[in-house]
Amino acid sequence: MKKIHLYDTIISPIVTEKSTNLSEQNKIVFKVSNKLNKIILKKNIEKIFKVNVIKVNIINKQSRKKITRGKKVKIQGYKKAIITLKKGQSIDLTTGI
Repeated sequence: MKKIHLYDTIISPIVTEKSTNLSEQNKIVFKVSNKLNKIILKKNIEKIFKVNVIKVNIINKQSRKKITRGKKVKIQGYKKAIITLKKGQSIDLTTGI
């Protein structure tokens, strides 16, 4: 397996209504690389943002087919991570990585 660079682990933050409601409970949602596991992701988040991570939940979104304008289109799957931070800490998503 190739070694993943520290900043290649996080693809983008997911900002939706549901993820905004989770931020009240000190939880942040990220779209992450498919080659990660919880232990590596926890270490990388702590190094990049300098916060204490309590828990990491990972969800695999499967690829699916959709019909758009009469054509079948395949929508790529991805891995989503919900990061629970220590109480009182936060990550400012507007600054970028």
